[in-house]
Amino acid sequence: MITLSKKLKQQQQQQNSPKKEVEENKRISIRDKLLVKEVQEMEENLPKTCKIDFEDPDKIHKFTLTITPDEGFWYGGKYRFIVNVPEDYNIVPPVVVCKTRIWHPNINEDGEVCLSLLRQSSYDSLGWAPTRKLKDVIWGLNSLFSDLLNFDDPLNVDAADHYARNKEE
Repeated sequence: MITLSKKLKQQQQQQNSPKKEVEENKRISIRDKLLVKEVQEMEENLPKTCKIDFEDPDKIHKFTLTITPDEGFWYGGKYRFIVNVPEDYNIVPPVVVCKTRIWHPNINEDGEVCLSLLRQSSYDSLGWAPTRKLKDVIWGLNSLFSDLLNFDDPLNVDAADHYARNKEE
């Protein structure tokens, strides 16, 4: 959190000083300007089952999300996701990959995640929009372990079929 505050102060100083500021300001991408505010908001509104870790505090566009479900089929597990925010953010959604092997209808064996709001375009009108924020992505991923399970349109068909055959197993 200290690093984010420092970044915010640096940006404010850059905006307040004339010529030198303009040169340095060009180096700060629009994505990073958005992320300074969004990361702070995301950290303040994290679900209790989620933890965020920035390996490099200077790269706020890449972080690890760990979800530890407190109920449901995946209760007691820890599931790691790498969230990478592309340079074109907020026009395009973040790229999310699950690094923990999991048997889940909305996560395949390669770690790809099926979540409407991570799609550039979605047939259900719930896809990515520039009005969405990182906290929406975090809450959406967290919901995959509780109320957003999708067995009707799965990414991992075998996991969905397995659930349909034997819910208890």
